Amino acid sequence: MSTPSEKPPARRAPAAVGRWLRDLLGPFVGIVLVALVFAVLDAQRESGRSLVSWVSVQTVLAQSVIVGTAALGMTLIIVAGGIDLSAGTAMALVATITAWLLQQGFSLPVAFAGGVLTGAAAGAVNGTLISTLRVVPFIVTLGTMTIFQGVARVIAGDVPIRVYERTPAWVPEMVAPLPAQGWMVFSPAVWIMFALAGLAAGILHLSVFGRHVFALGSNEATARLCGIPIHRTRILVYTLAGVFLGVAGLFRFAVLGGEGHPTGGMGLELKVIAAVVIGGGSLSGGRGSVLGTLAGAVLIELINYGCTRLGVSDLYQDIIVGVIIIAAVTLDQLRLRRVL
Repeated sequence: MSTPSEKPPARRAPAAVGRWLRDLLGPFVGIVLVALVFAVLDAQRESGRSLVSWVSVQTVLAQSVIVGTAALGMTLIIVAGGIDLSAGTAMALVATITAWLLQQGFSLPVAFAGGVLTGAAAGAVNGTLISTLRVVPFIVTLGTMTIFQGVARVIAGDVPIRVYERTPAWVPEMVAPLPAQGWMVFSPAVWIMFALAGLAAGILHLSVFGRHVFALGSNEATARLCGIPIHRTRILVYTLAGVFLGVAGLFRFAVLGGEGHPTGGMGLELKVIAAVVIGGGSLSGGRGSVLGTLAGAVLIELINYGCTRLGVSDLYQDIIVGVIIIAAVTLDQLRLRRVL
């Protein structure tokens, strides 16, 4: 015989699942609608090639690996009630460190490991400063955004570090839209992004730490009263997010064919945050979806890809993405007010 305390969770479960499905389906519906709009416009041009093709799918997914991988880490941060404005410059710092290590004669595995560790260190710095200084994440990461860029410029001597001759051919092939081995279907970087998405989902939904992250973002005061180590959890969240940024920085290094550009990351943080928000993440904390984040990243790159195919200027691409961000945040606020 069930007790009264056992009934409410059972009744709330269908509603929770419904909200999860609604938040998840939104970005995927957006992808379909945007693809259909671009397909109609592209068909009217009579260019001889259809935008809706398997090659387009492979290309858009490959182009989304940088933003998508970084956004996985940002999902952890936003679920925990934080933000990271330094994500773009941290990725540039990772790529710069990777190129510098290769330039100094280190092997590729060492350079890649150094890049990932750089991302983790950048995240740990953010988390430690936020927890120690007790300053809002927006201000701290706004400061570290310029610090990371300055460090990268000092290391690189304010010029891009190009190590094309020390970069094996398989590195740029890793992020190429069409895989060298047809049986892989997608670019190797896409499969790495999917694997990291599985890891992020496992952390959030299958671990005690994940429950702590959701609790921290939902209500920090309550989480503290429940005995959750607030400072340690926040530092670990930012450090883990830094690992994802490190991998994204390696992808950026690969996309450039073996180049570390110290100032090339400015603005990327906006796309990363946008991917999480479009995917159903709440800037108020306590809610976020790994699949939704990936869908948000793909949607952003689909818009860029479609506009490029149609010859639309980058200026208009930014306007379209900006409108989508405002719409996503507005819907999030309406949900919080229980209007939707």
